Amino acid sequence: MFGFPKKKLSGGSRDPEIMVIAQLNARVQPMDRGEYFEEPLDKVLKSEGIGEVTGGGTLFADEPYGIEYSDVEIMVHEASDSVVQKIIAELEELSAPRGSCLKFEDRDDIPFGRLEGMAVFLDGVNLPAEVYETSDVNHVIDSCDKLIEGVGQVQGYWEGSQETALYFYGTSFDEMQTLTADFLAIEPLCQNARIVKIA
Repeated sequence: MFGFPKKKLSGGSRDPEIMVIAQLNARVQPMDRGEYFEEPLDKVLKSEGIGEVTGGGTLFADEPYGIEYSDVEIMVHEASDSVVQKIIAELEELSAPRGSCLKFEDRDDIPFGRLEGMAVFLDGVNLPAEVYETSDVNHVIDSCDKLIEGVGQVQGYWEGSQETALYFYGTSFDEMQTLTADFLAIEPLCQNARIVKIA
């Protein structure tokens, strides 16, 4: 989503500022992106004199896909191997999913990410009216979170005109799917739900 501007001198004898974009395979809302990734990463980068987070964005795709990915814009004083590995290590510690990458203006992308992702797309139009009237999506979120405790957790959502998506990230897609299967099979709001591996 972001382009690479021309490098600008920061003043004095300091090196030019260099932009690095972390394209995260994380389907999170802008507010959640800030809480999960931008704010804690910015704190570490500033405390160690590496640089800072200067922005971010979330790409919303056309239905039925929902959120596609998130970007975090980072400015560093140098893009050395040690700095790059520090950024990657911090983002992976902050739950960056597989399929993420660091993007540079003048070098190849560097892939990273550890967690796998599971999306549950809830049918928002074809269930009986009483299901929508008497069901609560927060019950689905809380129940799934409890079932996958220790393996993963919900980190994002998306509301479309036809479906509502819940995005879960954890150490194993297969395990999250297995742990939630019985609940999703009997929960009224989850009838017709689509389960998709997203990382």
